[in-house]
Amino acid sequence: MRCKSGRKLPPVARYHDGSFLARLGTLTVRVIDAEISITTSQGTRTGHYRLLTTLTDPATHPAGELVRLYHERWEIETAYAELKSTILGGRVLRARTPAGVEQEVWALLTAYQALRTAMTDATDSVPGTDPDRAGFTTALAAARDQLVLAAGIAADTVIDLVGAIGHHVLAHLLPARRARTKDRIVKRAISKYNARGPAIDRTTYKATISITMLTDSP
Repeated sequence: MRCKSGRKLPPVARYHDGSFLARLGTLTVRVIDAEISITTSQGTRTGHYRLLTTLTDPATHPAGELVRLYHERWEIETAYAELKSTILGGRVLRARTPAGVEQEVWALLTAYQALRTAMTDATDSVPGTDPDRAGFTTALAAARDQLVLAAGIAADTVIDLVGAIGHHVLAHLLPARRARTKDRIVKRAISKYNARGPAIDRTTYKATISITMLTDSP
């Protein structure tokens, strides 16, 4: 999670990558300070980010990797859309009891996790392929076809981690994901009147992202 950069968090231990441990109430957290700069043809914008995480081992979770992951945090909204719109197709849950709703949600999440695992196994089989390029709709359609055709029910003696779903995913890879360059804003309602304030620039720019870890003197 992101924390206000001005909040005082006295270090109790420091790591070589510039991050440090601090106490937040009764919780020990790792604090990562970094500057993220985005450069496009319109110029460069730099922001200071202070991140707090319970992943305290710098060897297992380097600070630079966590900062890059935070910059992609908006992708969780893609998962919400895939659950609500792609799998459910806009339908609501059918159960009418709390226990039934819980069972249905768990089934939905299990199916989603199984598909995501198949997609990741497929992209991992091709070195250098970003998992973001795997199409969820493609994987879902391939899985439904397997059920309708009752294909691949009996397991072979040789386990294929890619499988039918993975082969479909690799055959229809999406373009590389564009870097996010815009600030998060609330969508304006559709109106025949011009919205007040500066116009929203909806142009897509080619962007370069650079991350600089901020460190204090030991």
